[in-house]
Amino acid sequence: MAIPRYCSHCSAPLPGPPPVTCPACDTSHWLDAKPCAGALVARDGKLLLVRRAHDPWRGCWDVPGGFCGPREHPADAAVREVKEETGLAVRTTGILGMWIDTYAPSGPDADKVTLNVYFHATPTDAAEQRLDPNEVAEIGWFAPDDLPTALAFPGHVVEVLKAWRVEVERGSPGTPRPDPRAGAHAARTA
Repeated sequence: MAIPRYCSHCSAPLPGPPPVTCPACDTSHWLDAKPCAGALVARDGKLLLVRRAHDPWRGCWDVPGGFCGPREHPADAAVREVKEETGLAVRTTGILGMWIDTYAPSGPDADKVTLNVYFHATPTDAAEQRLDPNEVAEIGWFAPDDLPTALAFPGHVVEVLKAWRVEVERGSPGTPRPDPRAGAHAARTA
């Protein structure tokens, strides 16, 4: 059964999935990727992962992260999401990469495409972990050779963890890279 879709501008029913134009108000609707960010937080050679407390992928392990807010830089979103989900304050130390995936395997979010940007990060203080029970069922620290196999978003998280392990083996996880926000800020203030 098809899930009804409605125009975000006038609330009229849409004739089909995006890309589509609303017949009532002529607003275009697209199936653009939603920006997301995550942080590969490492401490004492172990990686922080969270067990999801909600769908999709409830009960599976995931890299802490989530959707970026409007005009929020992905690095800032990654830091915010780690704090919200685990209580840990972190700073990003470099970018691992970007992956495209589908948000949910089925249901109303099955056509939601995500652009996932992952950053290396380290804790900035010794604050005690505190999970958000609405988001996280459990927090765990895993050695590179002992990562769990029940992973959320298997379309990309498996590849993210492989890339992280490669950088750990090379001895270069979180190698500092220029912060792209600095150039954008300088251009806005010049």
